[in-house]
Amino acid sequence: MNTSFISTKQIKDLVNEQKFTSTQEIMECMKGMFADVLEQTLQAEMDQHLGYDRSERTSYEGKKNYRNGTVKRTMKTQLGEVEVNVPRDRNGEFEPQIIGKYQRNADGIEERILSLYATGMSTRDIKDQIKGLYDVEISEGLVSKISERILPEVSEWQNRPLEAFYPFIFMDAIHYKIREDHQVVTKAAYVVLGINNEGMKEVLGLWVGASESAKYWMGVLNELKSRGVKEVSLFCVDGLTGFREAIGAVYPKARIQRCIIHQIRNSTRFVSYKHIKEFTPKAGRACKI
Repeated sequence: MNTSFISTKQIKDLVNEQKFTSTQEIMECMKGMFADVLEQTLQAEMDQHLGYDRSERTSYEGKKNYRNGTVKRTMKTQLGEVEVNVPRDRNGEFEPQIIGKYQRNADGIEERILSLYATGMSTRDIKDQIKGLYDVEISEGLVSKISERILPEVSEWQNRPLEAFYPFIFMDAIHYKIREDHQVVTKAAYVVLGINNEGMKEVLGLWVGASESAKYWMGVLNELKSRGVKEVSLFCVDGLTGFREAIGAVYPKARIQRCIIHQIRNSTRFVSYKHIKEFTPKAGRACKI
């Protein structure tokens, strides 16, 4: 709520009138205020839709449409569940803009659901979190429905056109375990990071596969080419078997540099633990040379 629309005197009068004894009572009052403001906004939309004010004394004769009462709708908000009276018109043509005709979630709670979804929480975990935060019951199906709204944006980003030339491209995969179909499986998140002509880093794409393999990377490289990447000067990769062959097949003119971090990590296998701290910076300088 933007308190700039409410004077200090109005707040003091409200407090003196309500005589709050707990934060719960304050929240209930805010829910009521939210419902009142939302209903007045909906009535204003109806005035504009019909072409005359609700308080205007006029005959309905000759008018093509007029008010037809209200319908109660329970909105899920960050204040909790709020009951709102949504006005209706006789012809059923009124579609409010502030809330969609079939919308049951006020702005704010959906963003919270999406932010929890983005952290990797399951639909059941999100359901429990929303219940704990706002005392609002939502179904796992609703969580899935809301999260699916971002899929078109993800798809658009994943398939966006890329520049024709990148001086450097780094490719690697992160391995993690997830629960899928009631069992724990290992997945690989394939990450491609490009450095463009301006020296700016750009994530060219993210892919998820069963496990890291040269065959899968071949598919990733072909997708990059289909999205516009015609030439790459240098690929920085790990020592995965078949990696060089995959790159050579798609970008035959590109050079390949073994990732320094991977080189150092592989080298430390032959160094005793007590010497690793001393060895690592020296190995890093040697690899750069």
